[in-house]
Amino acid sequence: MSGKYRHEWKHIISYADYLAIKSRMNAVAIPDPHAKDGKYLIRSLYMDNMNDKALREKVDGVNMREKFRIRYYNNDTSLIHLEKKSKTNGLGTKFSALLSHEEAQKIVDLDLDWMMDSERPLVKELYCKMISPGLRAKTIVDYTREPFIYAPGNVRVTLDYNIRTGLNCTDFLNPDCVTVPAGDAPIILEVKWDEFLPSVIRDAVQVPNRRVSAFSKYAQCRVYG
Repeated sequence: MSGKYRHEWKHIISYADYLAIKSRMNAVAIPDPHAKDGKYLIRSLYMDNMNDKALREKVDGVNMREKFRIRYYNNDTSLIHLEKKSKTNGLGTKFSALLSHEEAQKIVDLDLDWMMDSERPLVKELYCKMISPGLRAKTIVDYTREPFIYAPGNVRVTLDYNIRTGLNCTDFLNPDCVTVPAGDAPIILEVKWDEFLPSVIRDAVQVPNRRVSAFSKYAQCRVYG
């Protein structure tokens, strides 16, 4: 679990911006040691209800909102995370719990009774929200992430690209599940920090004529419906 609210910037950037920021970040920060060759391959399964509440709240810019997803990295389904991301007044927090391969598959298959007896609060919360208001697995979101960390301020800078959608497919534990490019998806710079953003990082991620964006990978991956 987590729960600490953090600041977050998102910028849509060009390929030239990406190359410049990556070069500057390599000079002032360190790549996330958990990444392989400096990268993660991330596969997430996003949840939403029949009215697309999470999607609509994001598009409408609702001030207080949340979304659930299940995620694993680098095609390794032995370590799967259930996550709830919440946004309030522009600050974000994330709660997480581990799922087994079997548990994740059961959630996708709507085999839910076991969740009532879980000792993980987040699993119980998801159970309640799958019963009412009817959250369901909605779509797969795949992308590549290059992450950097900087200890002062607990800063995390990520460069995300090659965003792909599973359309209406929810078979996210199947490595052969086909995904397609999510429209004309851009490269995304994300910067997250606690109380302060050190000036060395602020300078390194500076992109001329780029404004903070509310870009959502989930919303982008719903581009086809």
